[in-house]
Amino acid sequence: MTDVVEGPAVARTLAAGSGSISYFRSGSGHPLLFLHAAGGAGMWGPFHERLSGSADVIAPDHPGWGGSDDLPELRGVDDLVYHYLDVLDRLELDRVDLVGASFGGWLAAELAVHSPERFRSLVLLGPVGLRIPGHLVADLFLMTPPQLIAALYHDPALVEQILSVAPETDQIIATYRELGSLARFGWRPFLNNPRLESRLHRISMPTRVIAAGEDRIVPRVHCERYAAGIPDAELVVVDDCGHALYGERPDAVADAVSTFLTERAGGRS
Repeated sequence: MTDVVEGPAVARTLAAGSGSISYFRSGSGHPLLFLHAAGGAGMWGPFHERLSGSADVIAPDHPGWGGSDDLPELRGVDDLVYHYLDVLDRLELDRVDLVGASFGGWLAAELAVHSPERFRSLVLLGPVGLRIPGHLVADLFLMTPPQLIAALYHDPALVEQILSVAPETDQIIATYRELGSLARFGWRPFLNNPRLESRLHRISMPTRVIAAGEDRIVPRVHCERYAAGIPDAELVVVDDCGHALYGERPDAVADAVSTFLTERAGGRS
């Protein structure tokens, strides 16, 4: 089912489990499900807008993030996999292009492993999800907000700009809520599934893994191992960019996604 969604993206709600979730949807073309990082809920930015020029972009907030209810019956990443399969069913979507960033990249990989027939293509942006001894993902929970911003972005001027604006009280409350949700789904083991790497061979759709050239959150080897474990996957590096790929270089990252979809997935139904 492909819709043409006219006008600016606005938040919508969809019944899910014990409550509802919030999602944005805009654009025309083949459906594209975007799964956001641990940050980035409740927003439609330049990255999403650029993608929506050639795709029907559906961008939900994870349960416990943004405008979505907590859905406390969901306790692990495997529950989120079934949650998103239910979301696709409710929206009557099949064979969608799947794009996930960081924590959302982990979810996207798990979805593609579990139900490869539901997805036309896969793009992972700086994904977590693998356990690689000696190359651990940075512990976000130990960082102060300024430390986290400095780790997420490469450009010092951008870091200074972000830190110059004092957060509103509602933003602070939302951040703590979302960190709690991240802990619920990714605390033990920390942001990984030790069995995921051995299952990557099940991913059968065209796949591109996009790494940040200066990522201080997820070591490059994680992207390299995803690309090595997924059959025929491509690895692309966006230079002069920190872990917040679609926040720091939205145009370059959106172009890397769109070009891949046109070249590798466009002819597949």
